[in-house]
Amino acid sequence: MTQHPETHLVKTGCSTCGTELTLRSTAASLSVDVCSSCHPAYTGVQHGAARGDRIERFNRRRALAVA
Repeated sequence: MTQHPETHLVKTGCSTCGTELTLRSTAASLSVDVCSSCHPAYTGVQHGAARGDRIERFNRRRALAVA
């Protein structure tokens, strides 16, 4: 018979909005990129890409290569 792993309370931080949650986990620490407080599917608000779209990034790299 197998035993269940031991779980303990872990503080988890969202790297996008900074919200802290307390969860049960087998890991010592957790960090999430997006949580339910800032995810567009839950909030209904779309966030633009911070670094621009693929074409803008390509053009930026191309300009650096030419210079």
